[in-house]
Amino acid sequence: MSNLLNNPVTLSAESVTNQMRALILDGSLGIGVQLKQEALARRFGVSRIPIREALKRLEAEGLVEHTAHQGSVVASRSIDDLLETLDIRIGLESRALVLAIPNMTPAILRKAEAILARYDASDMPGEWSELNLAFHLCLYTPCGRPRLLSMIESVVRSADIHLRAQQSAAIGRKSPQKDHRALLEACKAGNAERARKLLERHIAQTQDALHKARPAAV
Repeated sequence: MSNLLNNPVTLSAESVTNQMRALILDGSLGIGVQLKQEALARRFGVSRIPIREALKRLEAEGLVEHTAHQGSVVASRSIDDLLETLDIRIGLESRALVLAIPNMTPAILRKAEAILARYDASDMPGEWSELNLAFHLCLYTPCGRPRLLSMIESVVRSADIHLRAQQSAAIGRKSPQKDHRALLEACKAGNAERARKLLERHIAQTQDALHKARPAAV
């Protein structure tokens, strides 16, 4: 991944955070991998100060965890934890959507349509989660609650690497896209109650996939 480091001398903590996040989300830094500050500082060509700050930020996002024996590692999540995270998503995203619908403009709806078109054209499961998030955030942005939007994005990204395999393998693309189009139609119609119910069912489908993936009790 050295091609990411075009100008390592001037990398800020924010830039290091963004690049480390990308490495985690695309699987280059796998779940459970130790994140040693000295090695990361060499890799990014910076001191340990921006590395420490990046690790703190990624820990706050749920992508990194600190253990007593290993130090910082790429976080792992249990199925129960992921199920709870999806419950949190339902609460946050439903509220954002209901607040957003009265403020949706034709431009927002066209942007959402364009994202769905890119989703249809993509044959790479690794892109689907990013397009999924982009679509949902597009619909929520008119809610006018920046802290709520930031919380939603953080919660989604913290679980993304764990949910991606379930979304691509167990659910695929066709079912989410059908849900997305129904949700968009409800938004176009200004039907907040229908949109909220569709959104809750959409996220609950991922919960159902996780329940099915849970190992059988012995």
